[in-house]
Amino acid sequence: MQNRYSLVISPPDTIIDLVKSMKEQLADQIGWFHSKNSLAHITINEFIATDAEIDKIKKQLATISDSLKPTTVCLNHFDSYPNGAFFIAPDENSTEKLKKIFKHIHQFFRTKTLFKNNEPHLSIGRQLKTDQLATAYSIFTHVDMNFLCESVTLRRFDPNKKQFEIINHFMFNNDPNSSFVQETLF
Repeated sequence: MQNRYSLVISPPDTIIDLVKSMKEQLADQIGWFHSKNSLAHITINEFIATDAEIDKIKKQLATISDSLKPTTVCLNHFDSYPNGAFFIAPDENSTEKLKKIFKHIHQFFRTKTLFKNNEPHLSIGRQLKTDQLATAYSIFTHVDMNFLCESVTLRRFDPNKKQFEIINHFMFNNDPNSSFVQETLF
């Protein structure tokens, strides 16, 4: 059976809870919106895999992650995209660090992806109309959240709940001797 998966940066529970309350606050003003019930995350990619394939993918992700170095991420301003996405954005330094992590994963992740993200952001809402975006900007004026990005998280889509659910975390171990690094050098 094929399932849809997403690979994300998952912040700590304190940030997940804060973002959840922000989404509820926005929903009180504008009603339901896309991403309202999604747990806070920063998407890296999405892909389809069978049950048999996912075990190999998990091993691959463990190896890729093993060579990555934990890094502090600062989320410090709100922004939006023309498609109506309203999000919390990382500062310039964190953006560059996250882009390096994303590039590393995109480069060595061997599974065909449905979507690759190259612009790190933590969505509050998606597909908001112009007036809804204006409301979001009026409600949320300041944000300053920091966390240690020390893993990537694999999530599987649950069609009954219509949400992705966490199934694995892959820790960054900053291991220059990982088999992944050695394989890429030769």
